Amino acid sequence: MEEVACFQLAQRMASLQPSATLAMAARAGAMKASGIDVIDLSVGEPDFPTPEHICQAGKAAISAGKTKYTPAAGIPALREAIANDYTRRSGLAVTPAQVIVSNGAKHSLHNVFTSVLNPGDEVIVPTPYWVSYAELIKLAGAIPVLVETSIEEDFKLQPNAFKSAITPQTRMLLLCSPSNPTGVVYSREELVSIAEIAIEADLSVVSDEIYDQLVFDGRESISFPTLHPGLESRSIVVAGVSKTYSMTGWRIGWTIGPPALSKAMGSLQSQETSNPCSISQHAAIEALTGPQDCVTLMRNAFQIRRDLVVERLSQIPGVKIPDIGGAFYAFIDIHASLGRPHGPPDSVTWCEQLLEKEHVATVAGSAFGAEGHVRMSFAASEEKLTQGLDRIARFLSTLQ
Repeated sequence: MEEVACFQLAQRMASLQPSATLAMAARAGAMKASGIDVIDLSVGEPDFPTPEHICQAGKAAISAGKTKYTPAAGIPALREAIANDYTRRSGLAVTPAQVIVSNGAKHSLHNVFTSVLNPGDEVIVPTPYWVSYAELIKLAGAIPVLVETSIEEDFKLQPNAFKSAITPQTRMLLLCSPSNPTGVVYSREELVSIAEIAIEADLSVVSDEIYDQLVFDGRESISFPTLHPGLESRSIVVAGVSKTYSMTGWRIGWTIGPPALSKAMGSLQSQETSNPCSISQHAAIEALTGPQDCVTLMRNAFQIRRDLVVERLSQIPGVKIPDIGGAFYAFIDIHASLGRPHGPPDSVTWCEQLLEKEHVATVAGSAFGAEGHVRMSFAASEEKLTQGLDRIARFLSTLQ
């Protein structure tokens, strides 16, 4: 029976792209389910279980009947825990009224863009960028202005390029440090240079700090509003428990911003989704206020894996990577292996051939606005990483 189209999609859906990372993870999962030995290095989530004390807090919340609606902006105890944790770690005092708890950091970004941006507003986004940034900006009716960076500069936004991208329509800068997909971490000096330009141009800044506790080699992860007096009035921090505490499925993220904006985002959320999951909120309180040794253990494990990945990739001719200072990704320059006879012409085909021939799942750089690269996650055991890197090296050897 022929389906009758009762609904015509809105114009905003015409250019909306599905998440490339989730699509590749789903494809790898389907291959695994069919019995194929796939090493999935595509997904951006820790491979560790959620720490037991956090799980127990979630179970206790269920047993105590904490399964009802909560305030749309989050339960007061969680907003207070987030404010206290941020104040303690950043040195910048914030209040619970500045915190809006959401269904993950992606939802937090949606809240920000929908509350602040008008049709035609421009948002400067350095490339490579996390796959959902541009799509979320476009869904808000605004225009992502993609500013290219280079591996020679560790994929960091340069002041001159930032200045050149600013127009009368520019409203906002979106920055991520530590970065997904590159793993690079901006220094204080680099961020100060960017902050001074944002202030001079009267721009707001969204600082995605979801990986802020996953930094290596004793580096410092700087929260953007702390860089300059008065920056907190034009900055919105986006963070959550997903990466730091291995709680991706619990779906708890948040924003920290000016009180008036936070109040507006709370009103928006009350109409769109109501509250985040009550059980997850109670678990997140335990994550922030309970023992933190789990964070240290995971960070140390990621650093060991980073070292393994850097060592192995540096041994492959023609492969380049930036200085990976945090998160759990390697963003690999594969230009040297593209366009060869019988070889892949682009990063999408490269990833497809790697998956088909060697059963390793990665994500094409084009999804992050950087053709000629691929992203691999090292949120996998050392054994799996070693096997995956062996297969990647073997695949690349066939493209010589």
